[in-house]
Amino acid sequence: MLPAANRPILEHVFDALVEAGIEKLVVVVGYKRDRVQDHFGPTYRGVPISYVSQTKQLGSGHALLQARSVVDGPVLVMNGDRLVDAATIEEVDTSYAETGNTSIAVLERQDTSRYGAVEVQDRDIVDIVEKPQHDEFRLINGGVYAFDGDIFEAIDETTRHAGELALTDTIELLLESDRVQAVEVDGMWVDATYPWDLLTVAREVLARGRVVESARDEQVWVDNSARVHDEATLQSPVVIGPDCEIGPDAVIGPNVALGRNTTIGANSVIQHTVLDADTRVDPSSTLIDTVTGQDVDLGVNTVVPGGPADVQVGTEVFEDQRLGAVIADRAVALGDVSFVSGSLVGPNARLATGVTVNGTVREGAEVVR
Repeated sequence: MLPAANRPILEHVFDALVEAGIEKLVVVVGYKRDRVQDHFGPTYRGVPISYVSQTKQLGSGHALLQARSVVDGPVLVMNGDRLVDAATIEEVDTSYAETGNTSIAVLERQDTSRYGAVEVQDRDIVDIVEKPQHDEFRLINGGVYAFDGDIFEAIDETTRHAGELALTDTIELLLESDRVQAVEVDGMWVDATYPWDLLTVAREVLARGRVVESARDEQVWVDNSARVHDEATLQSPVVIGPDCEIGPDAVIGPNVALGRNTTIGANSVIQHTVLDADTRVDPSSTLIDTVTGQDVDLGVNTVVPGGPADVQVGTEVFEDQRLGAVIADRAVALGDVSFVSGSLVGPNARLATGVTVNGTVREGAEVVR
């Protein structure tokens, strides 16, 4: 349910599936089942939805296995955290319909180290390597699959690793006896694995105009309930959600998505940024390359300069990411707070007046100097 230009990513996923002609949606949900089900209900754009629960997160294969009781026959499977267009889904579906073989979307990427790389010979996948350490691969697994009904038996036969069932392990098992078709695609494909990926997601969604707010100008969308001061400047592309308020001489955009009930104070500059619902930014603040969660409060003169940075998540370092900061739900910065590019602030953190944030602030922490 993370935002993609003010709509949940899953909503964009459903749009692509419906536009590709899928007639039934099955959603595997975890601990946020109620939130997902309350948002979508029993149908989406006239297509029925079934919900099944994965009570323990034991891998992608295990997630698919939970849908066994509500799936009859061939099934199209895709990840819920990746944006693809309807044409990609149609190409995978057509490949399966024409060949009867398991079919998987693959696409070219210069850096395959973050993904599952695939080796293809004569349009057949012959190997999958998760997060390869070498650069000899050029194609990655796009996360859109078409299987016949036997996929569940294949998952049953798959060996667990560290207690988890990975769908890619099942596919490797299929490679031993069956043809697995590679469907090379070049349409929209945006991964939202990490919080800073939401910046790329928003940029792609805005570029394609996939928003629901009213168009005020070319690539400027403002909900009818939003209040934008006459002296504020909106630089396209930008989307302003319901009940937002933007003060005088604020500059919003380009590539900005403001969620419901977000407030931007006077003389603030917001660029290349995604602010989730109920975020408040006080006057004379600058946010660049920033992602906030819900109910974040940033005091006067908050500064996030943006730009490339090395981002550390646990023991893993992601080099040269364009990220100012990720500030999680209900975090508070009291004023005159500066962030070093690449900073991560956990939920419910509290940052005292005048501090400089550099690196990671854990959930619930209070930073006083």
